[in-house]
Amino acid sequence: MLDSPAPVQDSVGGEPTGRPVGHAGTRVEVSERPAWSLGGGGAVGAVVLALVVVAAGAIGAAASESSAMVGLIAAGLLLALLVLTGISVISPGETLVVQLFGRYLGTVRRTGLIMTVPLTSKRRVSVRVRNFETSELKVNDADGNPVNIAAIVVWQVADTARASFAVEDYDDFVVVQAESALRHVAMSHPYDGGDDVESLRGATELVSAEIAAEVAERVAVTGVEVVEARISHLAYAPEIAQAMLQRQQAGAIIAARSRIVEGAVSMVEDALGRLESQGVVTLDDERRAAMVSNLLVVLCGDSRATPVVNAGSLYQ
Repeated sequence: MLDSPAPVQDSVGGEPTGRPVGHAGTRVEVSERPAWSLGGGGAVGAVVLALVVVAAGAIGAAASESSAMVGLIAAGLLLALLVLTGISVISPGETLVVQLFGRYLGTVRRTGLIMTVPLTSKRRVSVRVRNFETSELKVNDADGNPVNIAAIVVWQVADTARASFAVEDYDDFVVVQAESALRHVAMSHPYDGGDDVESLRGATELVSAEIAAEVAERVAVTGVEVVEARISHLAYAPEIAQAMLQRQQAGAIIAARSRIVEGAVSMVEDALGRLESQGVVTLDDERRAAMVSNLLVVLCGDSRATPVVNAGSLYQ
């Protein structure tokens, strides 16, 4: 039988540090910051100036025969084209992540026509609120019973730099981590329980808050903010659903019977007390026991009682 390989650990000076390989230096430590930009009038002025320069250069190049003038016009055209590379349009709910030769310059959050640093690459990142429903997961609850559970997670991008550079695909990352958090929370609570038990079915608000908190903790590296999380589906797995239904029905029957017996005993006590206090009849222990038995049978029975008239004495 082969021994399972020991976990690989990094080491310092030949001594293991206890940290997994790749722990140091793997995260992209970046945070959002504003990028330089011109909005509104400044961007429009830059566009108009660039167009004027391009038009004037084209006219001058066609009319001029001097090589120096042609070179100057070409330089002006090149400068105008550089200005135009910094022009972008941003819609509401979108941001523009700006990079210059791979270096993160910042994020533009203003909307409309804007101008930023020329020769930069730009990536649009939506900051609109989004939501998705996890796939229906089959997990074992705290009591070991298999249950099917799904949740709806509402989220939005809060830090565009982390969303762009900290992970490969933040959309897929959020979905996978949300399902992992949902599985972990579902395993820490029973499906059902008493009033003092925080169960999946009884403490829905609390469980939803736990799911939201755990998802938020897991996706914090991506700069994503979790707005809320709600359980959308919860049921026993099909293989034990019938057995759990019978158990719930048995529990309901027991609870109902307990309530019926409690009420019947109270009614019998009240009836005997009123009979004795008003002097309607004097009962010895045997007659009291017979009356209590008859009243309890009538009050606690499932079917309608059929009275039997005793024409003789109780003692015959």
